[in-house]
Amino acid sequence: MATTPGPLTNWPWQKLGNFKYLVLAPWVAHSIYSFVSKGPKDGDWTNLLIFPYLLWRMLHHQAWITLARYQTAKSKHRILDRGIEFEQVDRERNWDDLILLNGILFYMTNLMYDEAKNLPLWRTDGVVLSFLLHAGPVEFLYYWLHRALHHHFLYSRYHSHHHSSIVTEPITAVVHPFAEHIAYFVLFSIPMLVTMFNGTASVASMLLYITYVDFMNNLGHCNFEVVPKWLFNIFPFLKYFMYTPSFHSLHHTQFRTNLSLFMPLYDYMYGTLDISSDKLYETSLKGRPETPNVVHLTHPTTLESIYHLRPVIASLASGPYAPKWYLRMLRPLTYLSMFLTWIFGSTFTVERNIFNQLKMQAWAIPRFSFHYFLSWHKDAINRLIEKAILDAEQRGVKVLSLGLLNQGEELNKNGELYLQKHPNLKIRIVDGSSLVVGVVLNSIPKETKQLLLRGNVSKTAIAISKALCRRGVQVAMVDKVDFDKLKLQLPTELWRNLVLSTSYNYKVWLVEDRVSREEEQKQAPEGTHFIPFSQFPLKRIRNDCVYYTTPALLIPKALENVHSCENWLPRRVMSAWRVAGIVHALEGWEEHECGDTVLDVDKVWNATLRHGFLPAVHYV
Repeated sequence: MATTPGPLTNWPWQKLGNFKYLVLAPWVAHSIYSFVSKGPKDGDWTNLLIFPYLLWRMLHHQAWITLARYQTAKSKHRILDRGIEFEQVDRERNWDDLILLNGILFYMTNLMYDEAKNLPLWRTDGVVLSFLLHAGPVEFLYYWLHRALHHHFLYSRYHSHHHSSIVTEPITAVVHPFAEHIAYFVLFSIPMLVTMFNGTASVASMLLYITYVDFMNNLGHCNFEVVPKWLFNIFPFLKYFMYTPSFHSLHHTQFRTNLSLFMPLYDYMYGTLDISSDKLYETSLKGRPETPNVVHLTHPTTLESIYHLRPVIASLASGPYAPKWYLRMLRPLTYLSMFLTWIFGSTFTVERNIFNQLKMQAWAIPRFSFHYFLSWHKDAINRLIEKAILDAEQRGVKVLSLGLLNQGEELNKNGELYLQKHPNLKIRIVDGSSLVVGVVLNSIPKETKQLLLRGNVSKTAIAISKALCRRGVQVAMVDKVDFDKLKLQLPTELWRNLVLSTSYNYKVWLVEDRVSREEEQKQAPEGTHFIPFSQFPLKRIRNDCVYYTTPALLIPKALENVHSCENWLPRRVMSAWRVAGIVHALEGWEEHECGDTVLDVDKVWNATLRHGFLPAVHYV
């Protein structure tokens, strides 16, 4: 929102939320009905192609979003070495309003003017004229409109909304108040209207011109330099007719320089060129090699979870993961991506964060949760994890934490498999079990004297049980095999606090998501606290009980560039497994935490609090 919002700031359909797409429904329905009723011979193909054209624009913008977010997570060519936060993502989530507006105006123009009906597919003179009109009137008028928008009166009421984003993303390009977009549409419609009324317009001229505008807009708002230097070496004059991401980035940091649209010519002509433009371009293109200190290794969970990854759909990634019905319509694309990653996939960078001087990245194994339960996938997944560890080792990463199902006794002995194969690893491998134990112990209500443990007798379950039994808390189990297995792992003096029970009547349950079945939950008394100690949350089936989320912590404000949620966790909350790797690096601990090794829980917990992480008991 602008500093002091002026008239026509809000979009007309703002209150509709995600139902705003319905404003196009009457136009699309009329277009299809009109074409079908008249038949292919007499129907207006131009009108029918408006909707596919709008879909193309959506896909074009989304491609830039994905490319930019992927590159800024791993590229050394970042322009501004600063992060963005949730506030910017929320402010820019309505980037598609521009496409809805354009769609309505195109349908209206086609309905009102015969010149806009049944355009030919191609006319060379119309294509050439469109770009000449852009280079002349459009660029010139935009420059002076832009200067006017930077006057205090208009800036505070309108344009300051766009400039709230110092570090830009491609979608920042189209995030403006409604009134400002109307002005831009008038400008950009000049080539289209002139060619339409002089009879040289074509489907190609319209599509190519708007695609060019979208391409340059997205390019200029990327926070990494991508335009190669050889292009300007071969065509030196091009620097007057094509801007670069670093050129426009200076406008967002300096505000009163580099005001041109896509052609810096007018900044040269009117003295508003930033003198550091060439230097920043050279510096950004050269890049700053960066080695992360910590890598967190994760993977997509469900098929739809790929759309919640940070480089994909920004609005989904900025909220906790939850199934969305409309993502089912993308199933063909989902299956195709799964197939391609299965054949060609390798670990990819998802996120980049900074905590004071500590640099962190999240890498994803291109496998979904169900792959980890297929025995014939086990070796392939281990090879991918091993390759990621060796790549991190080669790059000088200090700590790698294993998240979600990338650790497990059956898969890789909680990470010990890789130490056995590579005993001289300098990188520290952390499975996060000690911090998970600390989080769970501090989540249990203080008055608890007895509780029920439901889950596999894992390394984490054993450590939690030991700590609870030492505190005098009675740990009950209902499975005889698991009871006997756990009993063998505990010192004999703690056996008195381990109980084999035939009852589910306990007010606190420590559970593993895959073990505590629905029929078992129904046997819990009213008001039971279900506290998971596994990587995945328990499915909620009771409204009269309290469901905790998976072990996690609130992150300190100093941890930057956090604008996506980790799976199902709330904003600015990280899983204990991920935080464990960060704390391990901050403390400079030299030991690995994998296999059967559990570090001193109190030591790890106190270090975590000391670095500003806070307990986060969130209820599902």
